[in-house]
Amino acid sequence: MNTDLIFGIVANLAKIIILTHTVLILAMYMPWVERKVSAWIQDRVGPNRVGYAGLLQPIADTFKFIFKEDVVPGHVDKVLYVLSPCLAVIPSLFILAVIPFGPSVEVMGRTVDLVIADLGVGILFVFAFSSLAVYGITFAGWASNSKYPLLGGVRSSAQMISYEICLGLSVVGIFMGAESLRLLDVVNQQIDGTWNIFTQPIGFLVFVIAAFAETNRLPFDLPEAETELVAGYHTEYSSIKFTMFFAGEYAAMFVFAALVTVLFLGGWDLPFMDSGTFAAMGNWGALLGFGVFLFKSFLFLLFYVWVRFTLPRFRFDQLMHLGWKVLLPLGLANILITGLFNLP
Repeated sequence: MNTDLIFGIVANLAKIIILTHTVLILAMYMPWVERKVSAWIQDRVGPNRVGYAGLLQPIADTFKFIFKEDVVPGHVDKVLYVLSPCLAVIPSLFILAVIPFGPSVEVMGRTVDLVIADLGVGILFVFAFSSLAVYGITFAGWASNSKYPLLGGVRSSAQMISYEICLGLSVVGIFMGAESLRLLDVVNQQIDGTWNIFTQPIGFLVFVIAAFAETNRLPFDLPEAETELVAGYHTEYSSIKFTMFFAGEYAAMFVFAALVTVLFLGGWDLPFMDSGTFAAMGNWGALLGFGVFLFKSFLFLLFYVWVRFTLPRFRFDQLMHLGWKVLLPLGLANILITGLFNLP
């Protein structure tokens, strides 16, 4: 068999394992981060019993969910009921395949890009799979055959459809400037030039707000709004299935944090360093770039948490008004302004 083919398969498997485990560990520990940050904001202590500073609390919670009884109500549509938690997790993991998370590395004399699938239409792949996440929530609401989950599922479908349009419009200006749909080209353009957060501030604002809505995070958590819908679409779920919904939410948060890093914050770029500097450092430069990428993504995850415990939940009419009458015109205006500035 061709050694290059074997090497490519092994390299991709290694990237998949590293990235998947990174996301799963982050998904496990993000609840701990949220509880610690909320405790700090509210002048409390937070988790501090299991392990040092509560660091083993996520592991204890995971084992608790795994060993709890998996109750399947008799009135549910069992096929969709079981399928829905999987649909909540899988799209986010697929999106990770096209996100570049560091500069190239040299392994056994071969150059390996730190992206699993460097697609020429990477951003279209991202939006195609991000739109699938709504099916997991909608199916969960429908399959539960209960009024509160159904209301949560209907809310989620309306919310995600509305804000997906704004999400798409917010990045058009970036790809007009990069003249490519490859995410790697967008990163390289920022490394050799200016971060898009400075050249596309309107697009950044629209993207960040739409990202909060797409991940059902406060102030856009109407699909699960505990004070209104008990727990929304996952009211009837328990044990590992309930955990999968949480894992899917935190995985989606990391995906959007990574997308913000790639599209607006220069990816793994550091100020006053260019692509040649990373290349000159060899594999140490690649490791540094991967660390920088994770650091920027984690800062955005902290921003997710800070907003959750700062802003109150919108009413549903306010949610729709913001999406269709504020963000949509802003996204269109950003495309028009970008086009005018990029005239030959």
